[in-house]
Amino acid sequence: MNLGKRIADWLETHWVTPSYSGWLLAGLAIFFFAAGTNTLSGWLYVMSGVIVALLGVAAILPERSLRGIQVTRRPINPVSVGSDLTIELDLENRTAQAKTLLQVRDLLPYRLAKPAATVVEAIPPRKTYRWTYFQPTEKRGVYRWHNLQLRTAAPLGLFWCRRERTVKAAAIVYPTVLPLTACPLIDEIGRENSPKFHSSRRSQNATEGITRALRPYRWGDPIRLIHWRTSARYGEFRVRELEVFTGGEEIVICLDSAGTWQADDFEQAVIAAASLYFYMAHRDTHVKLWTAGTGLLQGDRSVLEALAGTYAGEEVRAESLPELSMVWLTQNPQSLNTLPPGSRWLLWPPTNQKPHLVASSDLEFPGLVIQSDKSLQTQLQSQLQRLYSESKSQEPGPEVRS
Repeated sequence: MNLGKRIADWLETHWVTPSYSGWLLAGLAIFFFAAGTNTLSGWLYVMSGVIVALLGVAAILPERSLRGIQVTRRPINPVSVGSDLTIELDLENRTAQAKTLLQVRDLLPYRLAKPAATVVEAIPPRKTYRWTYFQPTEKRGVYRWHNLQLRTAAPLGLFWCRRERTVKAAAIVYPTVLPLTACPLIDEIGRENSPKFHSSRRSQNATEGITRALRPYRWGDPIRLIHWRTSARYGEFRVRELEVFTGGEEIVICLDSAGTWQADDFEQAVIAAASLYFYMAHRDTHVKLWTAGTGLLQGDRSVLEALAGTYAGEEVRAESLPELSMVWLTQNPQSLNTLPPGSRWLLWPPTNQKPHLVASSDLEFPGLVIQSDKSLQTQLQSQLQRLYSESKSQEPGPEVRS
């Protein structure tokens, strides 16, 4: 911004600044005064004086026109990414004179959008004008802004006057929640012979025969789970998904928000955390969310707000990781060896490492290595990558008999 624009902007916000017609009229006043001085013609002095008086009145009226306008903002309901924020403002005219020809600009944060603007033709005395507009959203986040501008040149249009009003606003844009129809990462918790589940083996055996759903066969599934009658009807192998007893223990979705992330990978991790949380909540599983900035949280609204506001590398304000079964979302391969029993992991490999080299072969628990160039929803619904040594000898797939 050059010096002239800076001066004009300062004048407009602290007093008034002339419009194009105002500068033109001021030039005519100077011309008539100079001509009257040279010719000693009285009528030229009169014309110059009338123009100066008109400019004086025009410089006072715009600022007075902005007085008595009270601006209030209605609460903004949270939305998910891709939906529109509904923003409503009430401009109340508390004076006995009508307010005309107003420009209103809502100074949105630059991360959300450019400032929104509208023109109000008139606000009758003692009446309220409601401005409603819809702001599209492209990124999750918690957006806060405070200022709104009122600008006018009424009634003569010779001088502009702009004043700011402090009207606090907070808009929350939730991350996307993927509609998962299945998630082996969650569904297979409790099926491994880990020490955590030895104590409840008896209860597992009691529910082993209860079939929750049937799904297509995936390589590595035990042959004993094939439902032969349904497989014969569909012409392909169908496998029973059994109800899993978890002993009422809690599972925590843990997002490594204090770690170092690639920006796009972290956004995918936030989407994955939200999707896994609601997938488990809809299955009546005791699930909580943990981030470095918030600690343990439970409840749909609290979780969504925490995921909307989290960011990579945030300051650690929470206590250490809980000693519970967890789903660990990270970009740090070394952290996978420190998980408590019964855990799972999602790993976004660093850009300088290949996906099949980021995890050690002696990992105790299975998980997924996420590839950023593939569909996140498809990967979350895919079979687990069992990278721990006990699973190297998986059962072979069934032979198809002719």
